[in-house]
Amino acid sequence: MLSALSAIGIEGIGYLFLALVAVIFTGLGLLIFYLVNKKRTERKMREDSEEAKNIVELAREDAKRVIEEAGTRKKELIVEGKEEAQRLRQEAEREARDRRVEIKKDEQRLISKEDVLDKKEQVLNKRNEQLEQTQKHLAEREKELEKKSEEVGHAHDKMLAELEKVAGMTKEEAKSELIAGYEQEAKKDAVKMVRDIENEAKNEGQKKAREIISLAIQKCAADHASEGTVSVVPLPSDDMKGRIIGREGRNIRALEAATGIDLIIDDTPEVVILSGFDPIRREVARITLEKLIVDGRIHPARIEETVEKVKRDVENQIKEAGDAAVFDTGVYGLHPELVKLLGRLKFRTSYGQNILKHSLEVAFLAATMAGELGADVALAKRAGLLHDIGKAVDFELEGTHIQIGADLAKKYRESKEVVNAIMAHHGDVEPLTVEAVLVQAADAISGARPGARRESLENYVKRLEKLEEIADSFPGVEKSFAIQAGREVRVMVKPEVVDDTATVFLAKEVAKKIEAEMEYPGQIKVNVIREMRSVEYAK
Repeated sequence: MLSALSAIGIEGIGYLFLALVAVIFTGLGLLIFYLVNKKRTERKMREDSEEAKNIVELAREDAKRVIEEAGTRKKELIVEGKEEAQRLRQEAEREARDRRVEIKKDEQRLISKEDVLDKKEQVLNKRNEQLEQTQKHLAEREKELEKKSEEVGHAHDKMLAELEKVAGMTKEEAKSELIAGYEQEAKKDAVKMVRDIENEAKNEGQKKAREIISLAIQKCAADHASEGTVSVVPLPSDDMKGRIIGREGRNIRALEAATGIDLIIDDTPEVVILSGFDPIRREVARITLEKLIVDGRIHPARIEETVEKVKRDVENQIKEAGDAAVFDTGVYGLHPELVKLLGRLKFRTSYGQNILKHSLEVAFLAATMAGELGADVALAKRAGLLHDIGKAVDFELEGTHIQIGADLAKKYRESKEVVNAIMAHHGDVEPLTVEAVLVQAADAISGARPGARRESLENYVKRLEKLEEIADSFPGVEKSFAIQAGREVRVMVKPEVVDDTATVFLAKEVAKKIEAEMEYPGQIKVNVIREMRSVEYAK
């Protein structure tokens, strides 16, 4: 061993000693760790055991409390069940009691119905017996009537034979003569009845129409402007005429060229007359001349500048007038070009009546009458507003204002009803709707209102002469007279040529010819008069 130790050496011994010490310390560390872990485990086990005891105690307490609550709830449920059972028993008893009462009432009603039915059965049995007796009696009467009918037939045949011998004509000949007499009398009665019915219908229709028209007129009162194809511009002095004419007439030529209107400067003091068929150009010329007179600077350059400015102002006035007309009537959805054309009507007149005012009036009148009659108010108002739209450009295009207006309405996609109302408002075509007839009536009312329109003396005299000429053209007419400013024509007929029945048809024929050959505002009354006079002299 010593030899071995000596062989290892002192360093080896040191290393062995250190290794041995390390092993000893490692063993001690493991032992200490084991002892510490064992104590910790034992303490944990003691804590878990105490916690488990606490949980068990809590569980026992909870179980006791649940058992107690369950017992209490059980008792409450038992009490509630008894109360509910008692309540249900009482309700069932009450329903059974009510049911028994109803059953008793039903039994009483059935008993009373049975009594009534028994009485009715007895009455029906009596009636059946009476009907049987009546039928037997009627059968006997029928046999007697058949016998008497045969006897009457034989007597009738004998009487007819005797009458034919006495009258000297057969039954058919007598029947034909009798029918001819009745036919003539029936015609007279029919004419009289037709005349009475027409008079009654006219009176009733006129009464109702007066009510509706008076109501419409009360709700609408439009102003009317009296203008023609000329405009008059007042001057501050006659010296202004020379300035308007200018040197060698250059100012007046420039103004006429720029506006397209003729200026008439004559001996009339302090007045210049503007003449032209285009109302827009005439208005531009009037405003331009007024501005130049106020400004005092009158020369060709200034005239052209003022005319251009006035044209823009007038265009704005046209647009504003169209928008105002659409707003006032409540007619929306019109094409902008139609609105512009409506504005142009502000400067257009017919028989002295302003067409835009007239169109507004017709729209309001037609709408009011449509409301009274239950027709389409919006359609009547729209057609009334557009019925004279062709007059805005009738001096620029060929054709009547009716055809031009209808073409414009079709172009800007107005409905067929509106187009028909435009074409029918003077009777050129048949109206297809009630609204077209109302527009026709409203146009006549607006044009026939006293003071609304005027015409020249020459045209007035020609119209009266034409009325009398048409009435005199019929056979049997002795003399005719146009009265009430041409609103009535009285036709005197020869009594030996025209009878009472023919006067009715003559009045209709005269009225139809007047409608076909004349143009007039409003309506004309045709009054046919037949008078029979017997004259004798006592000597």
